[in-house]
Amino acid sequence: MHHFQERNGELWAEEVRVADLAREYGTPLYVYSTATLTRHFQAFDSAFSQLPHLTCFSLKSNSNLHVLKLLKELGAGADIVSGGELHRALMAGMDPKQIVFSGVGKQEFEMQAALAADILMFNVESAQELETLSRLAGEMNTTARISLRINPDVDPKTHPYISTGLKKNKFGIQMSHALELYARARDLPGIEPVGIDCHIGSQLTQVSPFLDALDRLMALRSQLVDMGLNIKYLDIGGGLGITYGEEEPPHPSELGQALSHALQNEDLTLILEPGRVIAGNAGILVSRVLACKSTDDKNFAVVDAAMNDLLRPSLYSAYHRIAEVRANRRPEQTVDVVGPICETGDFLAKDRILPGLQADDLIAVFSAGAYGFTMSSQYNSRPRAAEVLVDKDRARLIRHRETFADLLRLEENV
Repeated sequence: MHHFQERNGELWAEEVRVADLAREYGTPLYVYSTATLTRHFQAFDSAFSQLPHLTCFSLKSNSNLHVLKLLKELGAGADIVSGGELHRALMAGMDPKQIVFSGVGKQEFEMQAALAADILMFNVESAQELETLSRLAGEMNTTARISLRINPDVDPKTHPYISTGLKKNKFGIQMSHALELYARARDLPGIEPVGIDCHIGSQLTQVSPFLDALDRLMALRSQLVDMGLNIKYLDIGGGLGITYGEEEPPHPSELGQALSHALQNEDLTLILEPGRVIAGNAGILVSRVLACKSTDDKNFAVVDAAMNDLLRPSLYSAYHRIAEVRANRRPEQTVDVVGPICETGDFLAKDRILPGLQADDLIAVFSAGAYGFTMSSQYNSRPRAAEVLVDKDRARLIRHRETFADLLRLEENV
């Protein structure tokens, strides 16, 4: 469910006309819906109400401070993967005791900042990271609460680029090495093992991979308890999918019921790291048609949004629904929606059936609230898009459009 709806031939974001937003703030433009973010967070979080749990929003999906402040007010913690994301979470007012630090390549300065903030837990991905964290904690006269991120070798049945729980993936620690490394963690100074972590992939459309991973983690937990470790947290990661096109992912309540049944007699706090399922369908990317052209084989609509604004179609061949902001009722045609960047891979959609587009028409690219702006860049020296947050009949500019001056701001004068 989302709050971007067509009414009488016009697209609305809650109670604001999207065409009015494009006129006021320009394009390309990211538009987020407060009502959708709220609805999705509450639907997800309430699905696990039968269990002690903490919902840590994944900042890599959408890290705008205004979005984070909204989610923090709703009760969200943070799943971070960099020092920059830690800084954003803290600036948004998130409680450090509700922050978990994931990521396969944490740098020393990032670990030091997280130790100074006294975050809830580090999800450790290697023996070398564990040793470094122990040394840094000793130097800072503090203790690092940790879990080990276990790679359970579970097939998430998703795109290979966003699969993270197979043996061939770079993430986590092999199950066969886990006991040895937990024993090492138990004996290291400055380290307190408190949890087990697992994240098997993104855009999952079935519950069964979560349950397969859970079975393996719980078997490991029993062995750790026998070793005398007090494992209080079970971090099952995120990854629940959304509908981009024809997908039919499970509702969070289905995952909640399955995990609640499996963990009903366990003395554990469940940690979840949703991102896409909260923010994905809470945002659209609005773009203006610059020109239309045809060859003997193809029709092209060239728009002012490009792969630097929304990378997913180029990177993953990902599908995003595209619709007119104002219905033109022209005959349909099959068209490639492409951007201005000098790359053949710069497209938002291929072979898409759309009402005939013309220059100055506005289009909306749906399901762009997650991994949209956060993956954007300044490639081709293109300033990044503005972001707007709608709340009922009001809209706030929450990130200004970059300027040419912004492109040069950090470069030395020549």
